[in-house]
Amino acid sequence: MGSVDFMPLLAMVMVQVGYAGMNITSKLAMDSGMNPFVLVTYRQIFATLATIPFALILERKTRPKITAPILLQIFMCSLTGAFMNPVFYFVGLNNSTPTIACALGNILPAVTFLFALIFRQESLGIKSKAGQAKVIGTLVCVGGAMLLSFYHGPEIGIGSSAIHWKYAEKMTDEHPTKKGNFFLGPFLLFASSAAWALWFIIQAKLSTKFPAPYTTTTLMCLMASVECAAVSAAVEHRVAAWSLRSGIRLISAVYAGFVCSAVAFCVMTWCVQRKGPLYTSVFSPLLLVITAILSWALLREKLFVGTLVGSVLIIAGLYSVLWGKDKEVKQANIAEKMEAAAKNREKEDLELQFQAHGNGGDGQHDHN
Repeated sequence: MGSVDFMPLLAMVMVQVGYAGMNITSKLAMDSGMNPFVLVTYRQIFATLATIPFALILERKTRPKITAPILLQIFMCSLTGAFMNPVFYFVGLNNSTPTIACALGNILPAVTFLFALIFRQESLGIKSKAGQAKVIGTLVCVGGAMLLSFYHGPEIGIGSSAIHWKYAEKMTDEHPTKKGNFFLGPFLLFASSAAWALWFIIQAKLSTKFPAPYTTTTLMCLMASVECAAVSAAVEHRVAAWSLRSGIRLISAVYAGFVCSAVAFCVMTWCVQRKGPLYTSVFSPLLLVITAILSWALLREKLFVGTLVGSVLIIAGLYSVLWGKDKEVKQANIAEKMEAAAKNREKEDLELQFQAHGNGGDGQHDHN
């Protein structure tokens, strides 16, 4: 039994390691001069190529009919989740650090909860413990994000890494100005989480009408490729800027597309089916820890008090929201079971009354 439960655990840890690697390689690619819009365009192109086989093979017989309203919803998903989200994220990462980017990514459940309230997919339930946990967690997440964005404080002296990656050191030395705009970076990273949260709202409605996740992802990435290419061409006119001759640029684009879009999506889909959505959500803070260690070890990133305290607050708020949501789901399941049991009892009572009535009629007939 232990070995069965161990596989989802290992899978989700590897997903977080994969995303941490994307933050490092993408930061290095942009420090080398790669335009964030170009990087996002290549990512979506490679993601489309990677997900096409899954859509064609796994959903060939089960795929529902693709109608105009479905295409419109997929387009909205591509606009929010595959265009705005990664564009804001990579531009924010380019003006920030991988650690801050991962820390602000943990406000996603809180932002999603806010949008779900606005679109009436969630209830506030402030009188219940679950509702209070979600509200308090959301406020703590936002507070941690603001602290992390606007206050850095003194540097935490943890020493220097003994690992010396010459290429990373060269990029760090040649592009010291890429350390970040500490207002623009966090603001865009917050906007990225907001766009991602909107994607969850739209995707929740789409998945009920069109239960074909691989086809949806392929079409979404394909549409996003066109959207990103159009905007990137307007922003970056130089042909040389689109070159992938540089090793780190090619690795970053292919890695982000194949590993972090195709493979990660398949693995997380499998884990959601095995363990549920909450199980996959609780691993997101692990990404922050892994990225902070890799950034310190490979990119010589410095850690500040504000970054540490803000990250702790965001993680605390995240688990508060997740705890509230989990408790709410359990209460809903109990209510459903009680309602089903009540209906069964009512059905049994009606059957007994019917039998009693039938036996009574038979007795009178025999007496006559």
